[in-house]
Amino acid sequence: MKKIFCLFIITLFFVSCETQQKKGPELVSPKQFSEQIAKDKGQLIDVRTPKEFNAGHIEGAKNIHLYDKDFTERINKLDKDETVYVYCKAGGRSAEAVESLKLNGFKHVVELDGGTDAWSEAGKPLKK
Repeated sequence: MKKIFCLFIITLFFVSCETQQKKGPELVSPKQFSEQIAKDKGQLIDVRTPKEFNAGHIEGAKNIHLYDKDFTERINKLDKDETVYVYCKAGGRSAEAVESLKLNGFKHVVELDGGTDAWSEAGKPLKK
């Protein structure tokens, strides 16, 4: 009986840890990203340059260029308890942004896998 109880406690521990991890960063496909931003209306951040942003961005996105010297200051004005959706052109800069967001205490970050390149390939529109 003690063994069954211990096994139950260990299982419960692992399940609770897995649930907590899902609140961390997520890397999702363009389809999932589109569905989540349509449903959630969280904070949508484009970390590309202003020139890239103006050439075409996901509707509703705010441009916070990753390499601007005030990037950390600007992201810290966002709500850390609300989901942040982040993307770039191909995924490199958004991965860096995810790390910065995590270091600055953001609880849930969703990253677009493949950036706007993958978004466009999936037939999703960019606003100019």
